Amino acid sequence: MSALHKDEQGDWQTVCLKYLLFIFNFLFWMGGAAVLGVGVWTLVEKSDYLSLLASSTFAVSAYILILAGSLVVVTGFLGCCAVIRERRRCLSVYFFFLLVIFLIELVAGVLAYVYYQRLSEELKQHLNQTMSENYAQPGKEAITAAVDRLQQDFKCCGSNNSQDWAHSVYISSIAAEQRVVPDSCCKTITHACGKRDHPSNIYKVEGGCITKLEQFLADHLLVIGAVGIGVACLQCGRSTRD
Repeated sequence: MSALHKDEQGDWQTVCLKYLLFIFNFLFWMGGAAVLGVGVWTLVEKSDYLSLLASSTFAVSAYILILAGSLVVVTGFLGCCAVIRERRRCLSVYFFFLLVIFLIELVAGVLAYVYYQRLSEELKQHLNQTMSENYAQPGKEAITAAVDRLQQDFKCCGSNNSQDWAHSVYISSIAAEQRVVPDSCCKTITHACGKRDHPSNIYKVEGGCITKLEQFLADHLLVIGAVGIGVACLQCGRSTRD
């Protein structure tokens, strides 16, 4: 009778353990979905701006999150198979992948945080030069499109102000057709509207496009850092308890 009771107790504990692992897998998948979603969102939303950055750290952080999120899908499936078939070897591989994913997410979060600290300095050093030297130049179509979208999306003109365009290669060229700013500075874009730089015609924002772009990127970097480090710590904590 005692042996039968022990067997029943052992079966009950096994069932409970399976349910706990399934719940953990579900939470693990949810965290992975959040990581993957943030990575994709970062690259898709206004991804044109990446060509204006001197460093690739911003994009690398997002790609790392996408990699980590994709691994979560595979690892979660492996965990389910390991629980159903009760194979210790599969569980060992499962927890190994948990450790790898934890490290990947942590790296993405730390990269985002470090880049956040020097974002302002990088933009001040490189954005004005990139806009003034590369706008509307042969082979620089991606930068030209990025600058046009930047000025329209954020309703700004020039790196610091509209006067920055006065020293640009494009405005000094014949191709500008006597424009004083690109047409994308205009509140309502029409052909050659950039010939008139009156505040009623073009965007004159204090701080220029640098301030707007810096705030946009900083918000994204904070989300990347918070999700990467936060989810990594939560997953590590759960796997330790399990």
